[in-house]
Amino acid sequence: MKFVDEAPIRVFAGKGGNGCLSFRREKYIPKGGPDGGDGGDGGSVFVEASDSVNTLVDYRYQRVYRAENGDGGRGANCRGKSGADLILLVPVGTTIIDDDTQEILGDLTENGSRLKVAQGGFHGLGNARFKSSVNRAPRQTTNGSQGEERNLRLEMKVLADVGLLGMPNAGKSTLIRAVSAAKPKVADYPFTTLVPNLGVVSTDRHRSFVIADIPGLIEGASEGAGLGVRFLKHLTRTRLLLHLVDMLPADGSDPADNAKAIERELERFSATLAERDRWLVLNKLDLLPPDEAELRCQQLIEKLGWQGPVFKIIAINQTGTDKLSAAIMEYIDERKDRERNDSEAARAELETQRRMQREAREKIEALRQKRRSRSDEMDDDEDDWDDDDWDEDDGDVEIVYQP
Repeated sequence: MKFVDEAPIRVFAGKGGNGCLSFRREKYIPKGGPDGGDGGDGGSVFVEASDSVNTLVDYRYQRVYRAENGDGGRGANCRGKSGADLILLVPVGTTIIDDDTQEILGDLTENGSRLKVAQGGFHGLGNARFKSSVNRAPRQTTNGSQGEERNLRLEMKVLADVGLLGMPNAGKSTLIRAVSAAKPKVADYPFTTLVPNLGVVSTDRHRSFVIADIPGLIEGASEGAGLGVRFLKHLTRTRLLLHLVDMLPADGSDPADNAKAIERELERFSATLAERDRWLVLNKLDLLPPDEAELRCQQLIEKLGWQGPVFKIIAINQTGTDKLSAAIMEYIDERKDRERNDSEAARAELETQRRMQREAREKIEALRQKRRSRSDEMDDDEDDWDDDDWDEDDGDVEIVYQP
């Protein structure tokens, strides 16, 4: 299944039905009076979170959605049928944004939660509504009002307590396979992870947390290098970040320099996300000689000036992963208890998440604008080319397809 985590759509609520102009006509009743009924209300548009939906791929193929219009009123005081509401199912964790004003309309973080995004039109009134002692044969009616229409952007963010961060091939997918039942792809080349993966880590009976693995970052990701920072937005809902560092990179680079590069990209993407609680996880220690492993770890910590928690693991054989999982579970329980008992802390956490999401949207939109302008420049250059400028003897042309 194709992983799609955002989609722009346009929604139209239904129009209200018009009121009816009618008079009662029956044999032997010469003055029956007005009996025009009201129209029906137009259908509204709702967005509902559902566990049965995993991505927003369906909204990539159909962009326009319309609720049903209300029927017009009829004689004999018959009211028109109201239009059916339109319910759009989205994955749990979807944010609905007004694409014109960039206002966040709502976050659907629970299964079954529903949000009205477009109000249906109000019904028109029939002439029976206007009869009175001085107006016994009214010919006034009203038309139904138009329903709301909106340009929306649906953004899905995976719901996880912990997010994994690091360079490609740092061992993020291996770690999530070691501590959960998730089976993301693992291979000996960069960017084996192309979409976010979720895993449920159970540390004890009725105690578990969700961990998210996102594609690796490289230096320059905030400017679009590699897979860019598109998937970093999925970390804005997490409570804790695990920064995995490969202690013996295959390309011979310095692990400390790699860790600093990730920190820089994180700060460029979202200053608020960079301030999130982050733990340092040193991985692949089995590749180092036993007498050098501890020394290399200490040198890296000193070079980074790291003051936070540090964990040393070998994800491939689960060495140290139980200790890491237990520490994470204790941290998550403590955070949840504090937010549950302190309403001020809960509001602060919600505001922090919204600020991170806002910064993420601004950064991603800036990258989109940059790519559009670059594409326009390329189109202009192609228009200036002449057939005489192309020489088949100049060499073969390599075409690279980037997903």
